[in-house]
Amino acid sequence: MTKLTLTAVALLFLTLTACSKSMDKPAAGTPAATETAGHTHEGWWCAEHGVPESMCALCDAKIAADYKAKGDWCAKHDRPDSQCFICHPEKEAVFAAMYEAKYNEAPPKREEEKK
Repeated sequence: MTKLTLTAVALLFLTLTACSKSMDKPAAGTPAATETAGHTHEGWWCAEHGVPESMCALCDAKIAADYKAKGDWCAKHDRPDSQCFICHPEKEAVFAAMYEAKYNEAPPKREEEKK
């Protein structure tokens, strides 16, 4: 085979096998399945829920399972108790401080607040 053919085959293979977060579909009925539409998960901050993406149990079913396993879960609002700004409004300030420390500005309004 020529180099051009090998290159084309390699590119096709990479294109077909590439991993993409947008292709990962959460299971139906999980918090991630019901609340991820409308924003990406590639940045550091989850503007929809007001926490870092790496901690957002509403966007990632695995993270939610970890919080549940630790006993940190608000069953009433289906989110980690440590992130339940409904039951614990003071906790929102803790996460806002994390954002402010990183970006030197206030975090964007949560999507939930805009509704």
